[in-house]
Amino acid sequence: MDQQLIAAYGQTAPQARMSAHGHKICRANIQPGAPGVLAKQGSMIAYEGYITFEGHGQGMQRRVTGGITGERMQLMRCSGQGDIYFADYGADVAIMQLNPGEGLSVNASNILAFDENLEHRIKMVSGVTAKFSGNGLFNMELSGQGWVAITTRGTPVVLNPAERETYVDPDALVAWSTSLKVGTKRSMRLGGIVGRGSGEAMQVSFKGNGFVVVQPAEDATDRFHVRG
Repeated sequence: MDQQLIAAYGQTAPQARMSAHGHKICRANIQPGAPGVLAKQGSMIAYEGYITFEGHGQGMQRRVTGGITGERMQLMRCSGQGDIYFADYGADVAIMQLNPGEGLSVNASNILAFDENLEHRIKMVSGVTAKFSGNGLFNMELSGQGWVAITTRGTPVVLNPAERETYVDPDALVAWSTSLKVGTKRSMRLGGIVGRGSGEAMQVSFKGNGFVVVQPAEDATDRFHVRG
């Protein structure tokens, strides 16, 4: 057996509360008395130590569903003592730490895990109404101090709208700072030359201080929206 090959994929010492193992796995360290972790149900791939899991319904009474697939976003609470590993069907994982006063708006399908002490709610994105079933774009908004792990389909690009106004295809949009001003921009009908939607080019615009996370693959389904 090639021990060097095994060692190349072995565990490394935790760098923080949440850390990446390669590009596709998030590891969270959980300790007694510390906040637990809320994660997408089914995303746990392994754990070490004593970890308990339970369904999380608080604050999620308004289910997030996919307009075409009917997929529901459900969270589980992870607590105890040890290390837990999360992944989502081989998607790339990006991990970030929110500081007090900061907020993050994330497409619900891209949520992987986050500290349970973070404030979280489903919220309609102000200024964005077109293309999204006429009801607007609903994201999960996270705020407070703690860690967040999100997934992207491929290695993402992180853009800085503070330098110049930024426009993103809504189907490639993953997450953004809540401090940004968000709007929409319509282009003339170009028969799919701009973007890969129905032929009507529409982008989400951002400006201000913060960042935007964009994935290199566009979501083939409708954006998530809230149903009662």
